[in-house]
Amino acid sequence: MNTKEQKKAPVYEALEKFRKQRVVPFDVPGHKRGRGNPELVDLLGEKCVGIDVNSMKPLDNLCHPTSVILEAEELAADAFGAKHAFFMVGGTTSSVQSMILSVCKRGDKIILPRNVHKSAINALILCGAVPVYVNPAVDSHIGISLGMELSPLERAIKDNPDAKAVFVNNPTYYGICSDLRSIVKLAHSHGIKVLADEAHGTHFYFGKDLAVNAMEAGADISAVSMHKSGGSLTQSSLLLINDGIDVREMEQYINLTQTTSASYLLISSLDISRRNLALRGEESFAKVMKMAQYAREEINSIGGYYAYGQELCNGGSVYDYDITKLSVYTRDVGLAGIEVYDLLRDEYDIQIEFGDIGNILAYISIGDRIQDIERLVGALSDIKRLYEKSNTGMLKLEYVSPTVITTPQYAFYSEKEVCTIEKSEGKICGEFVMCYPPGIPILAPGEKITGEIIDYMQYAKEKGCSMLGMQDPTLDTLNVLKES
Repeated sequence: MNTKEQKKAPVYEALEKFRKQRVVPFDVPGHKRGRGNPELVDLLGEKCVGIDVNSMKPLDNLCHPTSVILEAEELAADAFGAKHAFFMVGGTTSSVQSMILSVCKRGDKIILPRNVHKSAINALILCGAVPVYVNPAVDSHIGISLGMELSPLERAIKDNPDAKAVFVNNPTYYGICSDLRSIVKLAHSHGIKVLADEAHGTHFYFGKDLAVNAMEAGADISAVSMHKSGGSLTQSSLLLINDGIDVREMEQYINLTQTTSASYLLISSLDISRRNLALRGEESFAKVMKMAQYAREEINSIGGYYAYGQELCNGGSVYDYDITKLSVYTRDVGLAGIEVYDLLRDEYDIQIEFGDIGNILAYISIGDRIQDIERLVGALSDIKRLYEKSNTGMLKLEYVSPTVITTPQYAFYSEKEVCTIEKSEGKICGEFVMCYPPGIPILAPGEKITGEIIDYMQYAKEKGCSMLGMQDPTLDTLNVLKES
């Protein structure tokens, strides 16, 4: 990485120059630097709305950058060790979908774990690819799904030698990492590309003593959520490509779904955040790791809770663990993760990332402070003292392996009928059902509805999880494929 060059921020600098010129706007957006919407100025400030502008020659164009955006993308590629980096303004959803669309067309097979984000399965609906799931193992104690193991992957490749890609989470939402280097080596030995979802792994590129990042491991394409642990604005992301992927061809796939009216607020935040990480990332993430470890130790000293870490590593299903993740198992204090989530927000004014059936995740990043960690630890101790109860009868698993009957695309576009959830067992689901966050579908289109999955969905709803994806927001009914 060229540290001298990394001090530049081409898009940010171009916007600053543009702002000082006081150009009269006869283009979009129609608020005209905020003059047409004073409440927006009050909320966001004059400087912010003043650089919410349209693409123009001095500011380049994200659809086909040739000047300042291209230079900023090249600096990002240098910082992340990639052949090229694309600025993405549709979130990492757009990045994930672009990389899948670039390697898979209708009928092509893609090997992936089932505990992927909804965006990956949505990509299969868009392109018509056929999923070959390598179902992850599940930790029998904390109930979470684990990483992709080599033996099942090798069997999947042997059974599907025509597969076009292997898709892998690096890491999972909970911090679980697979043996990415070995996965890449195995897939490439069979002529199969490797796609990495690094929505929660930006820091892997800058922190020391962390799991390997996708570009270093030799993966072909990676989707990186800069806005999660990297400090950029929400909805901004990077798509990284390695040698062997054509830059201009990839650009064509990106432009299938990416907006032609890209926000310069998002673009400039990527530029500024890349500079910040390149210059100060190692130092910043060292502090994040230290805070996360301190939080784990303090939470585990409370008793009842289990803030897990690298002790989970077993060389296989948990090859490595992202120690910046503060994932906490709550079921042993008799509370579902979502119940702890609600108590922290409603009673202690603490907003964590998510709570599910038996775990919570408190996201720790470059913007956190030690006093905030101490406040979280104190609140968890208080919650245990005030609300602890027996865990008898509580559901144990966060993940139930589904049975795939037909492809997501076929099911999504098939004729459907409405069925009460009680009578849906044995039918084929025609829509998504998921708790959000984390956005991993409990059911996806084309999967068989089982009694175990019905019990899981009803339990999650009863405990207060935010259930999304269904046409019926009450989850009293499901859209199922119409029987002929």
